[in-house]
Amino acid sequence: MVVGSGIAGLFVATRCARAGLSTIVVTKKNLSDSSTNWAQGGIAAAMSNTDYQAHIDDTIDAGCGLSDPKIVEMVVREASNRIEDLISSGVQFDSNEDGFDLTLEGGHSSRRILHSKDATGAEIERALIIEARESPNLELLESHMAVDLILKDKSAEIKGIAGIWVLTPDEVVKTIPAQSIIIATGGAGHIYRQTTNPPVATGDGIAMAHRAGAKVRDLEFVQFHPTALALSGERPFLISEALRGHGAILMTSENLAKWESEGGEPTEYSFMLNHDTRGSLATRDIVARATDQEMKETGENCVWLVTSHLDKEEIQQRFPTIRSRLKKNGLELGVDPIPVAPAAHYMVGGISVDENGLARQSPTFSNEIQYPGLYAIGEVACTGLHGANRLASNSLLEAVVFSHRCAEHVIANIAPGGGNEELPEWRAEGLSSLVEHSPLRSDRIALQSTMTDDVGLVKRNSRLQRAQRRLEFLREEVERIWRGSLPTQEVVELRNMVHVSRLVTSAAINRKENIGLHHNLDCD
Repeated sequence: MVVGSGIAGLFVATRCARAGLSTIVVTKKNLSDSSTNWAQGGIAAAMSNTDYQAHIDDTIDAGCGLSDPKIVEMVVREASNRIEDLISSGVQFDSNEDGFDLTLEGGHSSRRILHSKDATGAEIERALIIEARESPNLELLESHMAVDLILKDKSAEIKGIAGIWVLTPDEVVKTIPAQSIIIATGGAGHIYRQTTNPPVATGDGIAMAHRAGAKVRDLEFVQFHPTALALSGERPFLISEALRGHGAILMTSENLAKWESEGGEPTEYSFMLNHDTRGSLATRDIVARATDQEMKETGENCVWLVTSHLDKEEIQQRFPTIRSRLKKNGLELGVDPIPVAPAAHYMVGGISVDENGLARQSPTFSNEIQYPGLYAIGEVACTGLHGANRLASNSLLEAVVFSHRCAEHVIANIAPGGGNEELPEWRAEGLSSLVEHSPLRSDRIALQSTMTDDVGLVKRNSRLQRAQRRLEFLREEVERIWRGSLPTQEVVELRNMVHVSRLVTSAAINRKENIGLHHNLDCD
């Protein structure tokens, strides 16, 4: 059973099915409703051994030294083989006369980003969906939502997986046995008010696994993308880091006006030079915090990404997705400054896993207790690759490397003829199917406001403690709804969002040092 249909979920599912395993993919919307499909920039990969060490060093540097060096080296050295796998699955990366058309992004010391224009994730998803739909032994359950894992024995000290409860489109909870369950549900961006994530990113996998006794780690490290399109009344739209890699510059309104009147080298007018010598190409944690600081000091709701000094025809051709979106809002790429602001983008922390994606169990004092049959891959997992801050375009790379290793581990360890035991049915006695939607929406808005205002880019102890109190109140409210009604997707999502928000807040309180994506003013 694979839960989720992004690059991680589809890659592992097709490999397991190809090996003859009866495989099911459960995804709560359509196959293409994933963060992968929204990923613009590309996939980082050292395609020659001369770049291996530099990619390793860049990843560890971006992660502020908290990355697991063995995992970093493993991922970097396996990258080129996994790129070949994606190509064999039908993915078409942009090329030029020298081979792959490699681009530069923040934190990278060389051009190593493979891309397909500015819609790389959509191209990968396109190819993998075609492969999945044509795969034998693979059942695709769209509009089905995983609710909770079923344990072999709840009281057992060492947990084991027996199956999963799934909410069908008819809002009936179905019991499905499975020997191995691979969670690939992505992140939890929607616990915040502003996010670049698709609507499905509500933390379902982390919450579900943690309730079942899986270990989670590093959830205080939430990455905010520094350049999301900031227009009133519009949801944030990711403006790819590759655009800054191509020469776009961040400016405040004041500096933009000076540059337009005085002229000269645009990089000299960027506020980023006050924060990092790399300017607009510093790592995401630095750029996002610097942008947030500038906005607070000026009282403005955005800064400006300037592209008018670049070759208009070239960047419009290279970034057609961004060009099209800007055009809908009356802006022209290569001409008009683009209003941008940070938005929640990526969960660096997640379900703690080993080098094969196999989940670890609580208690938290041990890293060695494995969770037989339970795997996590992609953004939902914490592998040790990213440390305290993810390097740009390492996410798709991590997903495909761990998906391959996970598939091999599942194939090698699955027991023939297993997974057919009788499992308990979902509780249904005495429950009402009627749930008031208005309180649910109000609770969701309250949760997002709490997380944005108190557990966002920059934190304080008093605000974190206030968030804990508010989230506990919301937990009690949601628990009453949960216990008294049949589940709907809205209820399941809100329950998961509250659960993950409490974990993120607790992790932020427990982190006593400022490092990477975690910044608490009381820790200075």
